[in-house]
Amino acid sequence: MGAGLLRELAARVLGEERARRLWGRIDIIGDIAVIKMPPGFSVEELRRVAELIIERLPYVKSVWAASSPVEGSYRLRDFVHLAGEERSETLYREHGCVFKVDIRRVYVSPRLNYEHIRIARLIRDGEVVINMYAGAGLFSIIAARHARPSKVYSIDINPDAYRYMVENVRLNRVEDVVVPILGDAARVVSEQLRGVADRILMPLPSLVLEHMPYALQGLRRGRGYIHAYLHVHAAKGENPIRKAVDRVTGRIAELGARARSLGARVVRTVGPRWYQVVVDVYVETI
Repeated sequence: MGAGLLRELAARVLGEERARRLWGRIDIIGDIAVIKMPPGFSVEELRRVAELIIERLPYVKSVWAASSPVEGSYRLRDFVHLAGEERSETLYREHGCVFKVDIRRVYVSPRLNYEHIRIARLIRDGEVVINMYAGAGLFSIIAARHARPSKVYSIDINPDAYRYMVENVRLNRVEDVVVPILGDAARVVSEQLRGVADRILMPLPSLVLEHMPYALQGLRRGRGYIHAYLHVHAAKGENPIRKAVDRVTGRIAELGARARSLGARVVRTVGPRWYQVVVDVYVETI
């Protein structure tokens, strides 16, 4: 959805001033539009915008309001249906892959689109990858389709996410590469995947620092690449990227290993002065 059309639709219902707070908060996932409810907005206001979206955008069949932040180990939100079909399952396409998802049961964010392909392009031929928080399998499957890893162990604790991941592996014909695993990532790596990985993905900000010991256990011969996604608050004058790098490398040092930063970037803003940052490091045990 273009920003110009979104502004037009929102301004028609809400007026220019309130529309400015809304038009960057709409995601399109397959044929479903999700509006992240801004503070101070009512469901009825959003419903009027949603009805206009259904009227003007024929490829959108259902509109929902996300009425809570992402919460819990399953990374889910609360949703309110606004307009169109009362259906939360859809087919979402990204980078030549297709994913069946249900926005009420599985975490999925189109705003990670660039990260999905960026990580895939870093993977070297023959690498073994562990994705500790795989959801419906987007990072894992895009990696399997756009790189040549020998295996991607794709873990999630949410049974619905696992079920969709299994189906998405089949839909994208990567059964020989992606191994879906249902379970707690820390336990799975500690008990089943010690010392197997050349590269580990950690795309769950709330658990990255807590689970870093298990990520280190998963690395082959105690060395390899880790991609850590975390949320950082940056006060005025603070650099969120520097702060994120210091947290990740400092945590790894506490665990008796060395981390060399290979780069970091702000993935998105998640609140006033709150940022999601990805830190790429190469780790060696001391």
